[in-house]
Amino acid sequence: MNVVRPRRTGHPGYNVVLPREPKTATEARCLVRVSLSAWGLDHATDPAELVISELVANAVRHARGPMVRVIVERPTDDQVYLGVVDRAPNDLPQQQTPHAEAAQGRGLLMVDAFTTRWGYDRLGPATRFWGKRVWAVLAAEADT
Repeated sequence: MNVVRPRRTGHPGYNVVLPREPKTATEARCLVRVSLSAWGLDHATDPAELVISELVANAVRHARGPMVRVIVERPTDDQVYLGVVDRAPNDLPQQQTPHAEAAQGRGLLMVDAFTTRWGYDRLGPATRFWGKRVWAVLAAEADT
């Protein structure tokens, strides 16, 4: 289900529930690309697609449950917010410094490089978290 909601900035926010499987990264990139184009932020598409791909890939690899929620919002005129909600409240993202020969482990380093900040929020009551939202904020001013 796609949900579009107007925001204080006048820019709609988008979120969609998708299967927790590798091909979801492709659909998430498409949502990011279309959203940024609608907002006149085409120049931010490549880094935003890389970031959402990593967030989705981590949810596919580490979470539980059949679905994830992908969120693309523009909270201010110069920011893009990307998020992925999954059902693994205790599998928290940890940035690593992999060995030079390692084939994996660089994803959150890339997220950190392309964003102004990133993090996670555990969801649900403190006595019984049901999931988490991993998010990232990119700086992005409208194309001129």
